[in-house]
Amino acid sequence: QVQLVESGGGLVQPGGSLRLTCTTSGLELEYYGIGWFRQAPGKEREEVSCIYGAEGSIIYSDSRFMISRDVANGLVFLQMTGLKPEDTAVYYCATDCRESHADYWGKGTLVTVSS
Repeated sequence: QVQLVESGGGLVQPGGSLRLTCTTSGLELEYYGIGWFRQAPGKEREEVSCIYGAEGSIIYSDSRFMISRDVANGLVFLQMTGLKPEDTAVYYCATDCRESHADYWGKGTLVTVSS
């Protein structure tokens, strides 16, 4: 059974950093693309970053965010720096780089950027 659980969200001041973790189970990361997505209040969900393939190829949508993974432990990280209030959103991880193709989703973790 495939499961994804996000953690690491919270309240951070503008300019601050957070590291989100997607803990996966029931799958082997080398064979899945794991994407990070976010949904801000009143907005549609959007892609943030993705890591896929045996080599760990990466897709970024924002240079402030860095994705990485620990294949042995089934973990995918999103290191976020220089956070802005507009980064406030619920952040999700899912089993594909494309939202429409992701079969499994976590429940999300809330990131709030505010002073």
